[in-house]
Amino acid sequence: MHIFYTPDISGDSYVLNEEESRHCIKVLRLQENDTINLVDGRGGFYSAVITEPHPKRTEIKITGIQQEFGKRNHRLHIAAAPTKNTERFEWFLEKATEIGIDEITPIICSRSERKEVKIERLNKVITSAVKQSIKAYHPLLNEPISLKSFLSKPIEGQKFIAHCMEGSKSSLKKEVVPHGEYIILIGPEGDFTPEELETALNAGFIPISLGGSRLRTETAALEACFEINFLNR
Repeated sequence: MHIFYTPDISGDSYVLNEEESRHCIKVLRLQENDTINLVDGRGGFYSAVITEPHPKRTEIKITGIQQEFGKRNHRLHIAAAPTKNTERFEWFLEKATEIGIDEITPIICSRSERKEVKIERLNKVITSAVKQSIKAYHPLLNEPISLKSFLSKPIEGQKFIAHCMEGSKSSLKKEVVPHGEYIILIGPEGDFTPEELETALNAGFIPISLGGSRLRTETAALEACFEINFLNR
C-alpha cells in the first residue's frame, strides 16, 4: 500500500507536490492507472488512481473516501522536554505517532539542556511515521514553550506529571478515566526542579510513576504514550 500525505486535498482530483511526486514516480516507479492512497491528517483516507505521472506534479483522481479513518476513543497530549541529543526526541516522535498520539508540546524547563528545536524537521519525522503506520490523523506539534508559560494556560482533561523525586505517586492504571482527554508532563534529563513540580501540582497535575526503572526522557514519554493507548483498548 502506497500512502501519500496530502493535507490540502479537496475535490475529486489532486496534484501531488514535488516531493511526493518525485517519491511516487522516481522511487516507487508508479505509472498511469496505478492505485495509491492518501491521508489528509484530519481523518480522511482516500483511494486514488494516477492519471498523469510526472516527477514534479503527478495528477491523480480520487476514487473513494473514508472519513474518521482509524479514529481513536481518546485524546493524548504529551508535553516533554526536548532531549540534548535531538535524534532521541525524533525517535520518540516517530514511535509515539506509530502507537497513537494527538499533540506534542516541547517544554523548556530549568534543567533543559536543549532549548530550541527545528519544528519543520520534526514535523517531517511525524509525517513519515504517519504514512508508514497508515494513520489518517497527523499529530499536532506545537512550538517550544517554557514550562511556566505552559502551566499558566487553561488545560482540558486529566493532567499528569511523571517525575523521579521522592513522594507519593500514583499510576496511570489507577488514575486514567477511559475514553477521555489526557495531558502528561515529561521532564528533561535532570528531571523537573522541586519548584517546577510544586507549580504543576498547584495547577492540578497528578504525580505519577512510570515504573521502578529510571527512564530516559524519550523512553518515559513513549512509555506514557503506550500506557494510555493500552488502557484505552
